[in-house]
Amino acid sequence: MLNTVRTSKLLAAALVTVAMAVSVSRARNQAPDFSLRAIDGQAVTSESLRGEVAVLAFGASWLPLTRNQMEALKKLADQYAGRSLVVYWVSTESDSAKSKNYVADDQLRELARKYKVAVLRDPDGAISKRLGVDQLPSVIIIDKRGQIAAAMGGMDPGADLSKQLAERLNKVL
Repeated sequence: MLNTVRTSKLLAAALVTVAMAVSVSRARNQAPDFSLRAIDGQAVTSESLRGEVAVLAFGASWLPLTRNQMEALKKLADQYAGRSLVVYWVSTESDSAKSKNYVADDQLRELARKYKVAVLRDPDGAISKRLGVDQLPSVIIIDKRGQIAAAMGGMDPGADLSKQLAERLNKVL
């Protein structure tokens, strides 16, 4: 009888420990709350993305790889149309005309029109840092529950970014 009580207590303690570990693991993957200003329209927030898979591609318009990144995003948006996927390119450039890293919304609108990709702004880099972006270009995929499902830093100019992202998206969608 005493062994049964002791075993039950040990089992209960083990279950609580496992539940806490799973909870901590989920919290670690949870994307932080954020709000990014859209160059056209309303802000995009972590809350507004719930229920959809979001691809956030962080970059700067002056980067040589921006063209590749934008083309890959457009291809993904077309390929996954109607499958609860949203795709955004996020400019990390300043929105202050006094900054040497300044880019105007009109310039970003032209980029958005050219590549047919929605553009958001993270002018002080606060959101990208909170999401763990430490180099440009980078891509973060957030799943329907608001958890970071994948993160890719840097970009191989010879690689097919849309194919690399599709492999990760197929696991999430």
